Amino acid sequence: MLHVLFVCLGNICRSPMAEAVLRDKIVKEGLEQKISVDSAGTGDWHIGKPPHEGTRRMLDLYGISYEGMAARRVSSEDFGKFDYIICMDNSNAANVRKLPGAQDAKLMCFMDLLPDEEHREVPDPYFTGNFEEVYELVDAGCGVLLDKLKQDLSLK
Repeated sequence: MLHVLFVCLGNICRSPMAEAVLRDKIVKEGLEQKISVDSAGTGDWHIGKPPHEGTRRMLDLYGISYEGMAARRVSSEDFGKFDYIICMDNSNAANVRKLPGAQDAKLMCFMDLLPDEEHREVPDPYFTGNFEEVYELVDAGCGVLLDKLKQDLSLK
């Protein structure tokens, strides 16, 4: 089984959106027994809270479930649990790299999945308010990621 963790700042906007979108794609492909997805934040301001209203609005618009999702903070223990830890921006990646054990983790930046995009980081809609733009990036990137994960599974 492959385990994916998305990381953003507060775990209420970008990373839970990516978690929900990838989970939806996994279910539609019938791969939920082979790939698991979670999300976390580098900050602790929103621990236990559901995704942001803007994230929920976008997921509702596309019929994607976020049931049971609650913000949590990334920890060193995550490095041993997840095959991929995907950070939504460079600041998140830098903060994750500061945690003990990070040198052994498979870290990557989300926008590396979309090398032709102008953005090199997923903009934070908590500050920009542009949840539609973030959804489009997340949906496209999760499609590329799922193809990569399916390739990884075929090699196992």
